[in-house]
Amino acid sequence: MSKKKIIIVAVIVILGGVGFFLSQWFMPHRDVQNSAIDIRITAENLVAEYLKDATKANAKYLQAEGESKILAVTGTITGMEEDMKHQKVVYLASATEAKVSCTFTEKTNKDVENLKVGDKVSVKGVIRSGATYDEDLEMYEDVIMEKCAVLHE
Repeated sequence: MSKKKIIIVAVIVILGGVGFFLSQWFMPHRDVQNSAIDIRITAENLVAEYLKDATKANAKYLQAEGESKILAVTGTITGMEEDMKHQKVVYLASATEAKVSCTFTEKTNKDVENLKVGDKVSVKGVIRSGATYDEDLEMYEDVIMEKCAVLHE
């Protein structure tokens, strides 16, 4: 192969790689709040499913690509705080020490303004990790939900 052909092939490969990278970089983020709810469940049942069999729960709540299905989780607020990114975090109770931790976004933080501990609420979001029990630390880890918003049904 001549140097000219090698250069042309190299340029095509580089341009293809750059094009692929840019298409991935600028791909629109998933719009959880404008998407349909896949599953409705109580915080208590969600935590219980993960503590009983995390593999089975992941198969149920995660799609094949690894993306979480969109959940509507209902429960009683046991606590509220703000994380380092100034996102509101609401904790929903279960029958165990593990809870459902719901992290809101900059756009949905306002949903939390009128809530208080003891309120029953439904939250829409996606799961990032399920509840577990750490035997070494002898403590429960919460179900972590992100991109949350309060459902006004």
